[in-house]
Amino acid sequence: MMEAKWSLRLIRLAAIFGLAGAILGSHMAGSGSYQFRPIHAHTLVVGWLSVFAWGIFYRVFKIKSSKLVSIHGWTTVIGSIGLTVGMWLNATMDNAFALIFYIAGGSILLISFGIFIVTTFMIDTKEGN
Repeated sequence: MMEAKWSLRLIRLAAIFGLAGAILGSHMAGSGSYQFRPIHAHTLVVGWLSVFAWGIFYRVFKIKSSKLVSIHGWTTVIGSIGLTVGMWLNATMDNAFALIFYIAGGSILLISFGIFIVTTFMIDTKEGN
């Protein structure tokens, strides 16, 4: 059941990231300023594509450890938001707090990717997947 809960949470988060990335891209195109290109790219690739893919993964597969699913879900949420918001803060404020914020977010997201690798080896094959 944990997979279904996190699947929906991650897909909803991905939808929010998708809209945010599209709005940011529209703003850049309209203003003619491409200062936020890296933030736009990370918002869509990490926030929209990766988070969406993980949401679909949890909809399709049953994982042996519900605790691992939950840990992966929380590191995904914290890391993806931390990285993208931190990148934006760093681009607009350029101070130590913003730098630390986005480095911490990126590090947590990196941990999330590692946890996902482990998760792919913990698929419950008794479910017929």
